[in-house]
Parts: sequence; C-alpha cells; structure tokens
Amino acid sequence: MKNNQMNIIDRVQAPTPKWFKVLRTIGITLVSIGGAVLASPVALPAGIVSVAGYLILGGSIVTAVSQTGVKTEEEPKIEPEEKVE
Repeated sequence: MKNNQMNIIDRVQAPTPKWFKVLRTIGITLVSIGGAVLASPVALPAGIVSVAGYLILGGSIVTAVSQTGVKTEEEPKIEPEEKVE
C-alpha cells in the first residue's frame, strides 16, 4: 500500500477525504472562537478564558490531524454474493 510510505509533507499535500475536510473546518471554527474570546477587550471570568484556551488547543489538534488524512487510491471491491437455488 502506497500510503504507508508517505512522509508528513506528502500526506498534507495529498487529497483529503470529505469527512476530514468537515472535521478540519470544525477545528478551524473552534480555534477562531477561542481566539476571539481571548482577544476580547472586555474582562472575562477566568473560567471563560480557560475554556477559550482549551478550544484553541482542541481545534488545533483536530485541524492538524484531519489535514493528514489521505484518500486511498484503492477502492474496496465488494463482489456480489452468488444466489443459491
């Protein structure tokens, strides 16, 4: 299987499956929300600021991991079952 021999640069540049694109978008959204909360000009409670930090961390991890997902070139072939009469 070719995908097992890819380095990190090849994996990031390879086509990404649709599900991982959705996860990447969710991760980017989480990072954006966390960054907006941390950069807000008003004083916020410590708990909200802490949650914003975790949003940034979690979103960054989801985005990085989902970007390395690679479409396989081999489609699994399912053979139809034979009818027994």
